Amino acid sequence: MQKRLLLWCLLFLLASGSLWAQRPSFRIARLKYGGGGDWYANKTSLPNLISFCNRELKTNIAPREEEVEPGSPELMDYPFVHMTGHGNVIFTEAEAQNLRKYLMGGGFLHIDDNYGLDKFARREMKKVFPELDFIELPFNHPVYHQKFDFPRGLPKIHEHDNKPPQGFGIIYQGRLVCYYSYECDLGNGWEDQSVHNDPVEKHQAALRMGANLISYALTNF
Repeated sequence: MQKRLLLWCLLFLLASGSLWAQRPSFRIARLKYGGGGDWYANKTSLPNLISFCNRELKTNIAPREEEVEPGSPELMDYPFVHMTGHGNVIFTEAEAQNLRKYLMGGGFLHIDDNYGLDKFARREMKKVFPELDFIELPFNHPVYHQKFDFPRGLPKIHEHDNKPPQGFGIIYQGRLVCYYSYECDLGNGWEDQSVHNDPVEKHQAALRMGANLISYALTNF
C-alpha cells in the first residue's frame, strides 16, 4: 500500500509539472456501500471534479470514476475515495476492517452528506475507528489551503437547516484520513450547473474545495 501511494505521489508531481502522460496515471473511486442508501447519487459530480483537477492541478486522473466496495481488495488501488448519499449505510465487520487498513495505509476517504447521511456515516465510521472521533477542523488546516484558499473553511453550497457548513475529520497518527463535509452539499456543487441551477460562483467554489481535497490526498499520506 505504501509503495503504491508513493507511486501516486510521484505521478502527481510529474503530471503537475508538464503534460508528461497521455494515458491516465490513476483513478479515483466512489464507495459502493450496503444498507440501502443511494451511494450512486450525484451522477455528474465526480467526472466534473476530475475534469477540473486535470485542468487546474494538472493531474492526470482517468475521466470517469470507478466504483469500489468497502470490503474489496481493489480499495487499495485508489488514492481518493468519495462517499455520498441520503440514507442508510452499513459496513460489515470485514468491510470496516478493510477500510481501516486502507486509511491507515495512506488512503483518503471523503464523505459528503447529501442531506440525511449524517447519523449513518458517523455510526459506521465508528466501526472503522472505534478509538477515534470526528473533530471539526480549524480553518487553518492545510486542507483549506492547497492551491485554493478557503480562509473561512468549507463553502456553503446548498441550504437545508439554516446551519453553517462544517468540515469534520478523522485524524490518525497526525494525518487527516477522512474528511466529512456536512451541511454543505459539496458534491451537488460539483454537478452540471443545469442539475441544480447553482450560480457560477458556487459551482466554482465547490470544485475548488474538491480540488483541495484531491491535492491533499495525493500529497499527504
